[in-house]
Amino acid sequence: MAKRYSYNVYVVELNKKVWTDSKKLRDANPQFRGMLECLYVGMTSHTPQERFIKHKKGHRTKKGIKISSWLVEKYGLYLRPSLYNHLNPLTKQEAIIMEEKLANYLKRQGYAVWWN
Repeated sequence: MAKRYSYNVYVVELNKKVWTDSKKLRDANPQFRGMLECLYVGMTSHTPQERFIKHKKGHRTKKGIKISSWLVEKYGLYLRPSLYNHLNPLTKQEAIIMEEKLANYLKRQGYAVWWN
């Protein structure tokens, strides 16, 4: 059976105001020293651009379930393709693994990172 490479990881730069507004983000990033940006890392079966637009619009399913991140909806500025383009496309399983690996890698580089 052929692998379906139809998933992508992506990175959104967040407004730094999120750092003061979100205790969860601060608690998840004790290494952050304020020199680099705050980022959101996600994965999607859409293009990163399509997923970013859905985040910003507060996208919900047909049943009304919210599937966008409130952090990106409220604080998302723009995509950071230089941090993820070289990783895509991926299978679903690869994307699940890569989302966590990328988030942890960026945290080690000194970014404040949120991912689900």
